[in-house]
Amino acid sequence: MALTDADVQKQIKHMMAFIEQEASEKVEEIHAKAEEEFNIEKGRLVQTQRVKIMEYFEKKEKQIEQHKKIQMSNLMNQARLKVLKARDDMIKELLNDARQRLAEVAQDPAEYSTLLEGLVLQGFYRLLEPKVTIRCRQQDVDVVQAAVDKSIPIYKDAVKSNIVVKIDQERFLPSGVCGGVELYNDNGKIKVCNTLESRLELIAQQMMPEIRVSLFGANPNRKFLD
Repeated sequence: MALTDADVQKQIKHMMAFIEQEASEKVEEIHAKAEEEFNIEKGRLVQTQRVKIMEYFEKKEKQIEQHKKIQMSNLMNQARLKVLKARDDMIKELLNDARQRLAEVAQDPAEYSTLLEGLVLQGFYRLLEPKVTIRCRQQDVDVVQAAVDKSIPIYKDAVKSNIVVKIDQERFLPSGVCGGVELYNDNGKIKVCNTLESRLELIAQQMMPEIRVSLFGANPNRKFLD
């Protein structure tokens, strides 16, 4: 049975409707997939940027923390250096006061004579030379000679050896020296400095740990005194 024109038109419309439906569904499917892929990519990009931002701020935070630590360390070092300088200045001031008081020792004839006897005899023992030259302040020549005369017999009896001592009458200790003597061997190459200033410096060096503890207290970071 042959199809009429109406039947053909009907089938064509039916086929066109089917094709349109298929196309519409395909378009919706493509849109849905594109939306899904877009959301996935957007989420990936957002997460990637979030991670980058977090890493950036973590890095900045670490840099800031490190900078704060460096600043704190610098401030602590500066404070420590100021404390150490203040302590050193105090010790220097005390030693300067002690040096100024040394001059008072030479003002007491009896005390100074006894002190010179000890300094001269100690110089003999340290040199252990048969010939010794002594330098002193010009105003101390007589009292030093008396100390020499008193010390020679003691030295001879102790070491069982003779000693010849002379006081240098051409070169004296500077007038600014508080007192004491310098002793030389015969050729002047060996020297024993027993001025009052040198004895003070020696005592200060030996007693510096005790002086620091007395002034500033014990240092908890030090196991030994030096």
